[in-house]
Amino acid sequence: MKVLLVKDVYKLGRAGDIKKVADGYGRNFLLPQGLAVLATEGAMKQVQRIKSQAEVRRNTQNNELQGVADLIKEVTLTFPAKAGDTGKLYGSITTQDIATALTEQVRYEVKRQLVDIQPIRTLGEFTAHIRLTMDLVPEIKIIVHREGESAESAAEHAEPEKAKKTKKAEQPAEEAAAETPAVTAE
Repeated sequence: MKVLLVKDVYKLGRAGDIKKVADGYGRNFLLPQGLAVLATEGAMKQVQRIKSQAEVRRNTQNNELQGVADLIKEVTLTFPAKAGDTGKLYGSITTQDIATALTEQVRYEVKRQLVDIQPIRTLGEFTAHIRLTMDLVPEIKIIVHREGESAESAAEHAEPEKAKKTKKAEQPAEEAAAETPAVTAE
């Protein structure tokens, strides 16, 4: 099925583009949502008008959300989580968790669909993209650390050499000597 996009559609195209899509995608999603119309001769005559209107709309949205994007770029989210000895979480940090925490920090409602990252299931530092518009996609930094520990220790888990050195410094000499072969075997 050929459709003419009326609005920008993420991972498909910009307004005014003519795309060939699966029948079900066009019939069940694009057409009912008002994102596209069938690519008929009458619709083809309106391509330039749709493109110019979309360009104006895109520019106004980008100008309005530029301040929000600047705020979001500076954000670092930290999540305490329960994790096993290997650093694997007992749950996961989802896009909904990230969206809720980000909304609280920047005072702008960020929906979970705008957060572009897979669920986080390990300790460490991660980067997520927030799709405000097709052109504005700021990155945020996410730090997941073990409950009861500080966020700095999560950075140490990401760098195993530092973690090994701190563990050895904290333990008595006999225990460190007993664990040294086990640490090098890993």
